Amino acid sequence: MLDRRSAAAIAADVNAGRTTAVAVAKETLSRLAAYDAIQAQVWISRLSVDAFLESARAVDARVKAGEVLPLAGVPFAAKDNIDVAGLETTAACPAFAYSPERSATVIERLTQAGAICIGKTNLDQFATGLNGTRSPYGAPRNAYNLAYVSGGSSSGSSVAVAAGLVPFALGTDTAGSGRVPAAFQHLIGYKPSKGRWSNKGLVPACRTLDCITVFTDNVTDARLVDGVIAGFDAADPYSKALANRPLEYKRIGVPRRGQRVWFGDSESEYFYDRALDSLAQMAEIVEIDMAPFQEAAQLLYGGPWVAERTAAIATVLADSPEAIDPTVREVVEPGLSMSAVELFNGIYRLAELKRHADLLWEGIDMLAFPTAGTTYRVSELLAAPVALNSAFGFYTNFVNLLDMAAVAVPAGIRGNATGFGVTLIGPADTDCALLDAADAYLAAANLPQRPPLDLEGKMQTVKLAVVGAHLKDMPLHWQLTSRNARFVGAFQTAPSYRLYAIADSVPPKPALVHSPDGGEIAVEVYELDVAEFGSFVVEVPAPLAIGTVTLSDGSSVKGFVAEPRALAGAQDITELGGWRAFIARQG
Repeated sequence: MLDRRSAAAIAADVNAGRTTAVAVAKETLSRLAAYDAIQAQVWISRLSVDAFLESARAVDARVKAGEVLPLAGVPFAAKDNIDVAGLETTAACPAFAYSPERSATVIERLTQAGAICIGKTNLDQFATGLNGTRSPYGAPRNAYNLAYVSGGSSSGSSVAVAAGLVPFALGTDTAGSGRVPAAFQHLIGYKPSKGRWSNKGLVPACRTLDCITVFTDNVTDARLVDGVIAGFDAADPYSKALANRPLEYKRIGVPRRGQRVWFGDSESEYFYDRALDSLAQMAEIVEIDMAPFQEAAQLLYGGPWVAERTAAIATVLADSPEAIDPTVREVVEPGLSMSAVELFNGIYRLAELKRHADLLWEGIDMLAFPTAGTTYRVSELLAAPVALNSAFGFYTNFVNLLDMAAVAVPAGIRGNATGFGVTLIGPADTDCALLDAADAYLAAANLPQRPPLDLEGKMQTVKLAVVGAHLKDMPLHWQLTSRNARFVGAFQTAPSYRLYAIADSVPPKPALVHSPDGGEIAVEVYELDVAEFGSFVVEVPAPLAIGTVTLSDGSSVKGFVAEPRALAGAQDITELGGWRAFIARQG
């Protein structure tokens, strides 16, 4: 793929005459053609080549006439629940499709600023889901590992930016749809305060909660897009006057350690702790009780707000229920039986919870929560579509219900190349200050460069840490080479392991045991295809076993561990730091 360019850089070059909108458009067409061969399901519809180039020529004419356009010639994408004149709006449901007479307000404002919408992106149908698999147009996959979900519901928009097809793309966010996909794909996911961006021309999911959002590679582009779109729109009954509240991030609220849920993902836990270390350079970290936030979140899918989703698609649900994705239908149908009494009781309880949240701001300036506690493969989501999707919303579902602004930022790269992120959350109208805080955090975090795109589909492999007889040049290393194991590198474990020499083992073997008073132990990591890994595990003799080993960088790999009986008569060799040192001492 071609090098990525930011929206700010493209606009600056077009305005200065260093390039043209037509040249940018032709380069974009090359990117699109190349990536279509990898996953064309990113898109539901696109402008024709002629229409795209015609729009670019119109931008060049405006620049030549003396206009300075904030987004001159910048191509972008829009989630297909946002109206774009000349393209159908489907919300990923063909039976629902219609041709809008005019574009949504946000599209009109971007177009006026010189940006060009190249097409409409795929989504979880009716924006119901956080994973990206609930669409008849296919499941957009994580651009960095095609086996994993992109995140949703703004799946196609997130992939379009992650793959470098466009510098920015519009999504929407009701429960986290503009933040979760950003986290999984190393992006900025900016969710403005409710009413800051107009929702005129948006197919609603929950009309009182919906926010149009943007995915970008950097905070500068998110700020640029916000500067173009934000502002009152009389045509939107939920639009409000623009406000920019200051925010001094001296005290940052985080969930109590006992309330942090990782769904078995130790890498996420590690990356979150590292993110807090970076944030601690900016402000005091304050642990708070997140139980009220979780109670508010339950109202979204376990309470009467389900009925708001039902109301949004009531006609399709009544006339063409078979056209609705089965999982989406399972989510929204219960709204048909909810009573006004349940709704009002929910409204009353939400008001109480919001008052609690508002008072919380007296003691802290912003929140820094994990964006999502883990990620999953597409195959896993298809097997358990509701339960695993719910895990994605654990840290996001409450934000719009409690009228908060948020920006999701990268915070780590998993061993499988997918992303982990944190979300900075503030009171309504602190949007600009949150974007500044995001810049400050990213500067402090000094994260590594994002991994290369997955352009072929990574073969499913397993990383295995070996600590003893399977090390290179050791007696059992052949069991790895015979399976074409690929050497990844030499590493240290996290400082929480003890190493023992098992008594009377032939050949001599170590036992690696997790211990809070342990140290770092030298290991080698190899990568095996799944089938080869399975055949290797079958041959592992008791009292050894294969478990999960945490490395010093926080990543987790499979590795040799030991049953308690392995320690009978064993020699503790932890202080030597590894098996090679022990063998060398033996002479």
